[in-house]
Amino acid sequence: MSSPQPHAASFRDPSGVVFRQGNDIFRRVAAPYQPHFDQAVTSGLFKRLIADGLMIPHKDVTSEWNDPSAYKVLQPEKVAFISYPYEWSFSQWKDAALLTLRIQKTAIEHNMTLKDASAYNIQFHKGRPILIDTLSFETLEEGQPWGAYRQFCQHFLAPLALMSHRDIRLGQLARVHIDGIPLNLASSLLPNRTRFSLSLGMHLHLHAKLQTRHAGNTDIRHTRTARLSRHQLLAIVDGLERTVASLKWIPEGTEWADYYQNTNYTNEAQQLKQTLVGAFLDAHPPHTAWDFGANTGVFSRLAAARGANTMAFDIDPAAVELNYRQVRDKQETHMLPLLCDLANPAPSQGWAHQERDSLLARGPADLVMALALIHHLCIGNNVPFTALAAFLRACAPALIIEFVPREDSQVQRLLATRKDVFDWYTPENFETAFGQEFNIARKSAIPQTARTLYLMEAKA
Repeated sequence: MSSPQPHAASFRDPSGVVFRQGNDIFRRVAAPYQPHFDQAVTSGLFKRLIADGLMIPHKDVTSEWNDPSAYKVLQPEKVAFISYPYEWSFSQWKDAALLTLRIQKTAIEHNMTLKDASAYNIQFHKGRPILIDTLSFETLEEGQPWGAYRQFCQHFLAPLALMSHRDIRLGQLARVHIDGIPLNLASSLLPNRTRFSLSLGMHLHLHAKLQTRHAGNTDIRHTRTARLSRHQLLAIVDGLERTVASLKWIPEGTEWADYYQNTNYTNEAQQLKQTLVGAFLDAHPPHTAWDFGANTGVFSRLAAARGANTMAFDIDPAAVELNYRQVRDKQETHMLPLLCDLANPAPSQGWAHQERDSLLARGPADLVMALALIHHLCIGNNVPFTALAAFLRACAPALIIEFVPREDSQVQRLLATRKDVFDWYTPENFETAFGQEFNIARKSAIPQTARTLYLMEAKA
């Protein structure tokens, strides 16, 4: 048996370290956290949150570990794929925020409070958001304010307000500010009209102003902490809940959100392509699949319908938003839509470049799909065939990929706006380059198009 490996993202939490044993995840509960853990158990908080589907289920496996330094050792149910807020759609972020507030209200009912309101404590599991940090709670003391209020505003309210009122792309600020978007930055970027909003005016603009005012105050004699009754504490959570619920974003006006309506495929050709992709999936059935350039997930769902945990990546915020809404509305359990610029995917970052994993570090998958994508990367982003083949091989040992030739209208659309220096973009060069990493298991022309679909398997 391999020795336990502490998870790099959990080193900041004194309540207990997350560690790996082989492919399994465990959580060591530190002895000083015992009173809070016991309160969560005896009050029924854990039981209620798990029963309501708000928190990840866990098993007590303390007896299996000889660890005198730990009060408890827990084994949580494993999440198929760890995602980060800067990879979420607007509604994913919003649902995660509302979940956090619902958990806080439930905790208060059980005489506890969330001591952490980090967006990284929320993951999307079986199609819905869920809390994965079992040790996020502490016993509520009478008059105690919500210590995680600022963190909630930085991790949830600020990015949602910026995306709703200014520009959906501002959610990517969370990729730089991984401890939450500074409130004074969010306040300065938001339109002036939001200052007259009772909710955003108080929870964001005034909050930012007070935070800046007291930032340099080191004299604790002049630092006062407001005491709040339980009724006042719940009123703050209710106010935040109404504020978040009121934030909207309409997924329209982006380049690829209506791709399937404007593509050069006929309905019949689209159906024939789906049949081919389904046959390739049946020939090489995956447990996990990554679909790059998934758009709204039409082809991703072919893998998900076969039981594969499917990550549907796309660069377009509107496409990811529409995909997630379908996952939520239809209660799909094997699909996770995520935002990803494949030419610049999420890197490893945080302390020592290890707190947040890169895309590749969260793999490999069993199979990657890259449909109607190659021309965007190779012509739109000047990525050579050899570089793309090596990257896709690092993602998974099996590949379903569509080659889109130069004469295709979508390629011509790309070439119309730039100098054509892509003489190398030919099917022969494509097969040669990918042949360095993969063997071609199956190859089929897509009827009524000039495109070709390949099933490839990695070379040993």
